Amino acid sequence: MTRTPLTTSLDGYEVWFLTGSQHLYGPETLAQVAAQSQEIAGILEGADEVPVTIVWKPVLTDAAAIKQIALEANADDRVIGLVAWMHTFSPAKMWIAGLSALQKPLAHLHTQANVELPWADIDFDFMNLNQAAHGDREFGYIQTRLGVPRKTIVGHASDPRVRQELGIWQRAAAGFAASRSLKLARFGDNMRYVAVTEGDKTEAELRFGVQVNTWGVNELADAVAAASESDIDALVAEYEELYEVVPELRKGGERHQSLRDGAAIELGLRSFLEEGGFGAFTTSFEDLGALKQLPGLAVQRLMAEGYGFGAEGDWKTAVLVRIANVMGAGLPGGASLMEDYTYDMTPGDELILGAHMLEVSPSLTTAKPTLEIHPLGIGGKDDPVRLVFTADSGPAVVVALSDMRDRFRLTANVVENVPPRASLPNLPVGRAVWKPAPDFNTSAAAWLTAGAAHHTVMSTAVGIEAFRDFAEMAEVELLVIDEATTLPEFQKQVRWNQAYYRLAQGL
Repeated sequence: MTRTPLTTSLDGYEVWFLTGSQHLYGPETLAQVAAQSQEIAGILEGADEVPVTIVWKPVLTDAAAIKQIALEANADDRVIGLVAWMHTFSPAKMWIAGLSALQKPLAHLHTQANVELPWADIDFDFMNLNQAAHGDREFGYIQTRLGVPRKTIVGHASDPRVRQELGIWQRAAAGFAASRSLKLARFGDNMRYVAVTEGDKTEAELRFGVQVNTWGVNELADAVAAASESDIDALVAEYEELYEVVPELRKGGERHQSLRDGAAIELGLRSFLEEGGFGAFTTSFEDLGALKQLPGLAVQRLMAEGYGFGAEGDWKTAVLVRIANVMGAGLPGGASLMEDYTYDMTPGDELILGAHMLEVSPSLTTAKPTLEIHPLGIGGKDDPVRLVFTADSGPAVVVALSDMRDRFRLTANVVENVPPRASLPNLPVGRAVWKPAPDFNTSAAAWLTAGAAHHTVMSTAVGIEAFRDFAEMAEVELLVIDEATTLPEFQKQVRWNQAYYRLAQGL
């Protein structure tokens, strides 16, 4: 079977730039529209804030051409979305068939060719040419009338804020594209009796596109057993170069075989995922079969490379980790499985300590992790090897995906990672410490009100706006807890959403 390494990059993706007009204005005006729309597309394509290639398309002036471009975009896997701008006035009924057929994310750019008006020179020829101010309103109407999910960006293409908004939207579109083609392997089932890690896999494929299926853990164990001694030697050497490996795990150390066992697990897991074309996976400490250790180091390293992962069979969090990794491609920081574990409840200065048994991604730190071995206490296997570190300080977001029976719900909390108040010599895992917005009491109460999961993805590469854009594309509920959140208003939003999402899906 062919092995295909996972790619986590925005290279190769395209966003098509569409411009709307009509034949009413004549060939001379349409030539000017084409030239000016190419200039706007060029400004965006050359901007550092815009990470995905912008491809300009000829001006659209009739319904047949609009529908055709939508169908071409749907059929091209390189295309992750469309940006549309009505340079002049494009009668909205021309867009009905095309927008109805479109299956890719849409951004509506409300802009114009010029920044400042040439007041002394304005005549009606200028007005006919530069009328996006009401042309885009016509387009906005038909999008709303059809219920088209979209991102609306307002401002001139030369404005860094506009380009930043477009860049974030592109990253969300890349995450959405990744979810549409994602295959996820579950090794074993979810942790017994746990509610929130359950979910409707069929609905997940309908909503997000992800295929979620299960393989016996001993199929993974067979792949681990097939790892060659020479490949294990090479991987152990890589560990010793990249990490501060404790002496007992180094060659000649009394626990060196445990490190080799961990390397074999990584090699076997990687080969299984690559041969199956999987971009995400789960494990469960209750179902380890012939594996010698709970996969810790292997999971951490694969997450840092872009794979999605969920512990204890939590496939929904694995999907989120993969999406967040793609959205953050090329940016500082990373994405990881995270779990709110325990609190420092000092009044007025509360902190949350997050971790997991072993599986937190080292992409959350720029420091050199320590590679250690310690007892786990659950799972009934050998002591597992793992990377130990603390996440870098700075802004982050934690996001959970929950199945609410009639819909999926994303709940997101804007947080600030901070240093621990003291060293953590007896907590040998990857971990993060954060202050939640707007404050601990409101954040925790809102999270519980939302029924949000205890497993999350923590992203330090992209913030809340990327998840807002993703939720719009996927047409999934998003509840945000940030500096503006108050508990009474949040409770109202939860109640209103209950009614809205049920009505939106039809009776």
